[in-house]
Formats: sequence, structure tokens, C-alpha cells
Amino acid sequence: MLCDAWGVIHNGVELMPGAAEAMMRFRQTCGPLVILTNAPRPASIIPPQLDRLGLSREAYDAVVTSGDATRDEIMRRLPAPAFRIGPEKDDPLFDGLGIDFRPLEEAGFIICTGLADDQRETPDDYRALLRQAADRGLEMVCANPDIVVNWGGRMIWCAGALGAIYAEFGGKVAYGGKPHAPIYRLALAALEAANGAPVERERVLAVGDGLKTDILGANRAGLDGLLITHGGGIFDGAEDMTEQLGAAGVKIVGAMERLQW
Repeated sequence: MLCDAWGVIHNGVELMPGAAEAMMRFRQTCGPLVILTNAPRPASIIPPQLDRLGLSREAYDAVVTSGDATRDEIMRRLPAPAFRIGPEKDDPLFDGLGIDFRPLEEAGFIICTGLADDQRETPDDYRALLRQAADRGLEMVCANPDIVVNWGGRMIWCAGALGAIYAEFGGKVAYGGKPHAPIYRLALAALEAANGAPVERERVLAVGDGLKTDILGANRAGLDGLLITHGGGIFDGAEDMTEQLGAAGVKIVGAMERLQW
């Protein structure tokens, strides 16, 4: 299993009911489980965060993040100087890369990990800056394709929202995370390492709550997708779900309100 974190395992504040047990049971009866998250930080940062939420490390084999895939994208563009958009909490993403951060007018590309203050700012606050960067023709490496996440019931803007605006302005955006290929290459390698043998893609289930990230990424990677809907009126019924799946251009093998065994 490739299992999304935010929205499936937890909501940023607490574990989702039943998720930990489902993950444990899956590992005991089916095979390895890798957490696949669009968090714009190295994978090493995630287990301690999950520890604090109460998720046992016996519930998963490894973690792969959008940050891991983004580091690969950044390294491909070095030693060009970079302009940074994002909060200080994402600093671990840059450890050991020796990035030469410069003002926008001196940069060769942009690294976006999110809004500098996602508690107060909105993507519209960045429109003037993004327009200026797009006019310079700078490529953006976006560390998190997610548009928003649900943080304890509150919607928080992510780097993907800025990437979307940048694309509207004609800027080129490179993504490493879901639904794009780089993160799936890393995730499948992690599954095979945990399995101790090659893993056939038709045996992998990708679980997530995002149609345009988790499910689209699964479809592109040739994996079965299981959609977590959260209940609460996300879909009005089977017809509404079919309509939304069609609008997103994706398919699933099943849907559950929450990840439960």
C-alpha cells in the first residue's frame, strides 16, 4: 500500500479514527505499507511528527515525501542561484544542498514550499510577486502540489496554490510530488526495499483523499486507487461521485469514508 498521510491518517491535529489499526492489519496480512505524502520536507522529519500524534512505527515501513522528490529537482538546477518562497519550518528541505539563495532579480529559478505565513496569508497576497517572476521567465520548483489541506477542520493554503497562479501567468512549474512521476519512482523503490523483492504494480493499492493528487497520481503510475471521502457530504451519492471522478478524469477501484479495516 501507498498511503496518503494528511486527510487519511491524520488531520494535522489527531489521528483519524481507525486508520492506525487498518494500517497495522494491512501490514500483518497483506504486505508492506509506505506513507506517501506531499509534505515539502525530507522523509526523516515525518516519523517524529507521527510519533507525536500517536501513530506507532509498526504501522508503516517507510515514508516518502514530496520533499524527497523536490530535492532531486532542485539538485538538477544547481548551482544556479535560487529565490525562495516559503516558511522557515521548511528549512530542512535544503539541508546539505548548498543552495545560493538570492533576491528575485538575481535568481536563476524559484523554490516554493508554501506561503510564508499560512495562518494569515492567502495566495492572492503573492500575485504581484509571482507576476514579476513570471515576467522574468524563471522556472518554479514547487515542493507541494497540494492546493489546500484540512488542518484540524481549518483549510490551509499550500504551495500548489501558488504554483497554479504562477502557471496562469505563463510561468513554468516543476513538481516532484503527487500526482507527478518523481515521487512514485521513489515510493515504489521504497516498497520494493521493504518487500525484499520486486513489486508488481498491479499488486499495489494507492490510498488517498485527493482526486487530482492521490488518485490521478495512482492512475498515471498504473496503480489501483482507493478514494477516502471523509463522509460528511463530500459526495451526495454514487451518481455525484461518478460525476466528480469523470470531471477529474480519474478512476478508482473503490471508496471508503475513512481508512478502516
